[in-house]
Amino acid sequence: MNRDSDPAGKRQMTAERAVRALWDGDRASQALGMTVESCGPGTARVSMRVRPHMTNGHGICHGGLVFALADSAFAFACNSHGDNTVAAGAAIEFLRPAREGELLTAVATERWRAGRSGIYEIEVLNQDGEAVALFRGRSHQIAGRLIDD
Repeated sequence: MNRDSDPAGKRQMTAERAVRALWDGDRASQALGMTVESCGPGTARVSMRVRPHMTNGHGICHGGLVFALADSAFAFACNSHGDNTVAAGAAIEFLRPAREGELLTAVATERWRAGRSGIYEIEVLNQDGEAVALFRGRSHQIAGRLIDD
């Protein structure tokens, strides 16, 4: 289907159904207390409150958990087209520490998608809108679909 002829928001409906299907099986994101705030074709916004057990020996949010939040937003964004899609690579830059009690939000944006590959940028922000981390993920489409058309 041509993206310019999207009758009645079919791509948005596909994104919502695909993200719901992925979320329903995503025990890791659920266990970490994440919430999918919004999604769309190639986009997702996911939040997580930093709880006491998420802090490291320096009293700040463990970097692996910041990565996990960004990775989850990446997963929802790259699967929003309904195709089974996995990470082929990812990198993160930590910009400032996140502290216990802060609400972190990962905002994923599709930058490029062609064939079976895609590039996504995810910005992790605290509740004050300050950048905590920048994440870039490379996706690869595998066999099958998350949802039926």
